[in-house]
Amino acid sequence: MSRVRMNNEYRNKLLNLIKPKWESADTVEKNNFFMAREQATQNQNYAFEIAKQVVERSYPKDDVNTCNDLKKKYGQPLDVVAKDKCFYFAHNEDTDEEGENTETKSHFDFGLYGNLNGTESHYNSENSHKHFAYAMYREEMIKEGLNPDIIAEQKDNHDNPHQTKHIDKNDKYLGYSGYSRYNSDDDNTIGIAKGHDSQFYCDIIGVSHCRSRAIPCTKDEYATFMMWRIAKGQVVSTHQKYIEMLVKKTNLLKSAMKHWKYLDDGITFANKLGIEVKEEEIIRANSSGLAIYDPNILADMILDMDKNTNQTREEKIKARLLYEENQKQAIN
Repeated sequence: MSRVRMNNEYRNKLLNLIKPKWESADTVEKNNFFMAREQATQNQNYAFEIAKQVVERSYPKDDVNTCNDLKKKYGQPLDVVAKDKCFYFAHNEDTDEEGENTETKSHFDFGLYGNLNGTESHYNSENSHKHFAYAMYREEMIKEGLNPDIIAEQKDNHDNPHQTKHIDKNDKYLGYSGYSRYNSDDDNTIGIAKGHDSQFYCDIIGVSHCRSRAIPCTKDEYATFMMWRIAKGQVVSTHQKYIEMLVKKTNLLKSAMKHWKYLDDGITFANKLGIEVKEEEIIRANSSGLAIYDPNILADMILDMDKNTNQTREEKIKARLLYEENQKQAIN
């Protein structure tokens, strides 16, 4: 029998079989990424416990309760209490060359989309806050057919339509609808983002929230917040390296497959990786009909067609939807 020639459809199917193998491999890059996520979660929980203590020193619960009681009595003019997840902390325990105390201050945003450098402009100029969010919920997003790796994959190709399309889908799934000016509990986040953020609110007294004045803390407390921010940055950097490794392997395979004339070359490669692939399985899923001249494959296809005649209408619809979904994945 003639060898089956390789084509783009077969290349895509082989690639979709091989990439999960690389994803599941126990590599240094993957382990570093997973450890960074775990460490960031631990650091955030600890940092928030400290943040809560700092905030309540400046805005005691009794004062918050009094303000709320006055609001109930006198209405909107005394609406001065709001919940926030972004806090402007400062300490003045450092000194300059002349021995004078200097103030060190920054914003620390505990939201899922909180920034990684402490400035408001960060929300509009970079995507690292989105990169962090996608990395933290990567597995959940992949199950939904989304691409949480898009920012890492497009590191050197910013603001292109392909990237924008995936970012919009990712943000919609996570429930993010844009940067809220005050990061308060009345912002527009929903779903996963809202559930994540709900863990990290404190009561602030003041109509302009964290931007008008810094909340004093100690140098050690400030260091705790900085360690948490560094841990968030580690999630982004280790995820970037992990995806770069996967992209490098994928690009190498794509380049090689262009020179493989026959399907069995790809089958041999997959088998070498420990992925058991049979030629007829790849071809049977082909919609073009290019290879049905092989009598064995044609016989299998006809037998499958005979089996399908006994399917119920619901089973046929389900099978068709599954087939169409597989075709979309192969194209993408």
